[in-house]
Amino acid sequence: MQAASTSTETLAGAAEERGFGWLGIVRIGLVQASIGALVMLVTTVLNRVMVVEIGLVAAIPAGLVAWHYAVQLARPLWGHGSDRGSSRTAWIIGGVAVLGAGALMATQATILLSSSFALGFALAVLAYTLIGAGVGAAGTSALAMLASGVSPRRRAAAAAVTWIMMVAGIVAAAFSVGALLEPFSFDRLLWVSGGVGLAMLGLSILATFRLERQAGRYGHAADGGEAPDFKSALSEIWREQAARRFTVFIFVSMIAFSMQDLILEPFAGLVFGMAPGESTQLGGQHQGGILLGMIIAGVGGSAFAGRLPGELRLWVVAGCIGSALALAALGVAAMHGPGWPLGVNVFVLGFSNGVFAVSAIGAMMGLAGAGRTTREGVRMGVWGASQAIAFGLGGLLGALGVDVARQVMAHDGSAFRLIFAIEAILFVIAAGLALRTTGTSAAPRPEPARETEVFA
Repeated sequence: MQAASTSTETLAGAAEERGFGWLGIVRIGLVQASIGALVMLVTTVLNRVMVVEIGLVAAIPAGLVAWHYAVQLARPLWGHGSDRGSSRTAWIIGGVAVLGAGALMATQATILLSSSFALGFALAVLAYTLIGAGVGAAGTSALAMLASGVSPRRRAAAAAVTWIMMVAGIVAAAFSVGALLEPFSFDRLLWVSGGVGLAMLGLSILATFRLERQAGRYGHAADGGEAPDFKSALSEIWREQAARRFTVFIFVSMIAFSMQDLILEPFAGLVFGMAPGESTQLGGQHQGGILLGMIIAGVGGSAFAGRLPGELRLWVVAGCIGSALALAALGVAAMHGPGWPLGVNVFVLGFSNGVFAVSAIGAMMGLAGAGRTTREGVRMGVWGASQAIAFGLGGLLGALGVDVARQVMAHDGSAFRLIFAIEAILFVIAAGLALRTTGTSAAPRPEPARETEVFA
């Protein structure tokens, strides 16, 4: 009997380890890195060029970025499509191809804005539509493949690895693009954009080659049954208390997280007089801080998992409070001007952002396979849509706030100080929400209880 029991446990353990190994997880991380590099080009470099070199108000690029997030409201539909289809890889490669084409078109539209605003803006709207569709289709399908192809006990760690790689891709792209753009010209910008797009598409194709056949069959992917229809899937998710609470937390915290995205490089140019290449590299320092924060939180979260009550919640709160303090320091920098250790300040902000982000991502992956019948694609799509709305709204509010404050206060430093202060307050509110956001999914899934916890 004992031998039989041991044999059964061995078989169960072997089943648990089927699916993606660490190499497979890293390959999905390369897809995330490709997506991040292309999005960085659009949301930082083109944003700065529109505001500083062309002289447009910050609300215009912010509105375009907000539009690409609005397009991502369709993420649940794309996730549901990959759930019901036969290949998530096709959704990933197709999405990256559309994203790359959109980024190149957005670059051309930016150049056109300097000579013909109406034509350039019309082209930009089309370009950012493609960007939103590409990010949503590729990103949702990649995370769904990860959630359904990795054993439950590895999901949080796998999410941390792939998102750390995404940030690493953003950092590498920021420094590389910053160097390649010197000396700056519109022609050079166009060539760099096209090169980045082709390189990231090629990397994604190589990363996903025959990858899906290595995936495990966990959660609802294991039963082989038909995925529920879209309306039924959304209804089930919204009935879950843990899923509802987490959706609200994601929305509020990501508004705070994204408000500085579209104003950090213009801030460096307007207040500190940095050139495009310099401010792009400053963005790289911010992303480098995020990368280190994610690594620390990922390692620390794994080392202390189960030893402290509410351990995941503590990491989230620490990241939010650290971000608020770093933003308060940026408010001081806005009045101090050149001479302030801006690079260090931005790095600390990124570090705190990273601690917060990887903890929240771990909770998201833990809930991905917790539904009664809903599959990972549509669930990741719902949270991705909530995040996209928050990112678009946060970026737009930050940019509009700067525009209005600059007009009212007639002083760039004071305008940026006000927006940084508002963002710091939002991070404090997010920390309070994290302290209150507890609970478990009501869905009776046959997985360990810790997989359905939010911040308990």
